[in-house]
Amino acid sequence: MGADGSKPKVMGPPVADSAARLGPTSLQAATAIGVVLAPAAAFVVAPAGAFACLVVGVQGLFLISALWRLLLVLASRRPPLVQEPPGTWPRYTVLAALHDEAEVLPQLVERLSQIDYPPERLEGYLVLEADDDATLAVARATPRPQWLRLLIVPDGFPRTKPRALNHAFAVSTGEFVTVYDAEDDPDPLQLREAAARFSDDPELGCLQAPLRIRRKHRSKTPSPFVDRQFAAEYAALFEVTLPGMAALGLPFPLGGTSNHLRAEALRQVGGWDAHNVTEDADLGFRLWRAGWRSGVIARPTYETPPGGLHAWLPQRCRWLKGFMQTWGVHTRRPSELGWRGLLSLCLTLGMAILSALAHAPALAWLLSAILLSLSAKVSPATPPLAIVVLLIGAASAWIAALIGARRARVPYGPADMLAAPAYWSMLTLAFMHAAWRLVVEPHAWDKTPHLPDVPAVIEDGEARATGRRAA
Repeated sequence: MGADGSKPKVMGPPVADSAARLGPTSLQAATAIGVVLAPAAAFVVAPAGAFACLVVGVQGLFLISALWRLLLVLASRRPPLVQEPPGTWPRYTVLAALHDEAEVLPQLVERLSQIDYPPERLEGYLVLEADDDATLAVARATPRPQWLRLLIVPDGFPRTKPRALNHAFAVSTGEFVTVYDAEDDPDPLQLREAAARFSDDPELGCLQAPLRIRRKHRSKTPSPFVDRQFAAEYAALFEVTLPGMAALGLPFPLGGTSNHLRAEALRQVGGWDAHNVTEDADLGFRLWRAGWRSGVIARPTYETPPGGLHAWLPQRCRWLKGFMQTWGVHTRRPSELGWRGLLSLCLTLGMAILSALAHAPALAWLLSAILLSLSAKVSPATPPLAIVVLLIGAASAWIAALIGARRARVPYGPADMLAAPAYWSMLTLAFMHAAWRLVVEPHAWDKTPHLPDVPAVIEDGEARATGRRAA
């Protein structure tokens, strides 16, 4: 029920503007057919020339991606902390949609309790599914601040995080809304910074806080390769890419957590798309289409890495599937994005999809050429342009990761740079999985498992250091 006792309005964009609609529009179908048939015809008529054009085209895309990264490195800057508070702190809503999070819920409640914001101006909801008995039991037994309540979502389809958020947003009363995930550890002053920024700029529809990866304690299932590469990848995104795009006045795909939203803007676009498995990426572009701008703030939220391949792969599969959904939704009527919005869509989600497809084949081609040359004891006949593109592409990715890692204070050194191509190649595996899942289970949500970030139990009375070593 709503705050006034009325039945809350069902949130979500119209089917025509959401991922609920399956299949391409006539424009998308015609474009896809043209993209397939034109090169096929060229290969039939002039195979040598068509292959040369294909190679140059692929190299051109990689070069554009590299130059884009370098531009963002130059444009990015750490946003200044806002010191001037608004005259009256606005009412703020905190949402956390949880499913199968019994283990980590008490830790989340403890961290949310540390938020430094006037409690009389706060309302919060732990949004739980009706059949999630274990999480419900822990939530009811865990002491919570007075402003943080439970909201139980009725059964329904699709079973996704954005659907749960829409139920909570429908009954919320905050002027601004923020979303946190189960494993999050937000800076206590994050809400104050966001509220001050919103008050200073009425055209801001959303502010994204940087997400930083850390482990306070040693993991029970350590995966240093994935953890370190994931942390550097996040650092490049949240410390370089998004600040750079905000500085250029471009829309960008939001992170799945710690995005702060103006409730007026969120209502204008209909809330989250319950059928999109990366509702955050979609929302950034829908806000832009409605005339709102997005920005970034400085105070971070800390998260733990997903862990090994068994946890990383389903998460990345969902992200790429959601990117495909978002690409499909926003290219139905691309003119509504304007040229700047369409450029941003192509250089973020479009490039992410193409890069995921190309990484493993490109690395396999390079290694095959090197191995064949070594076995034949001849120098590889590699075109100079290909070498230049390869070096610029790798250097731009390494520079973005290195600068982002320094800003986020996460480790990233020469060994991590050398290992990065192997990590990038894993994206191709996730891409193939995502493309298949998009066809057979477009709205299925691959949930990432979370564990509490606590020290391991000390056994046999031995005081072994399992987290940070004492000074």
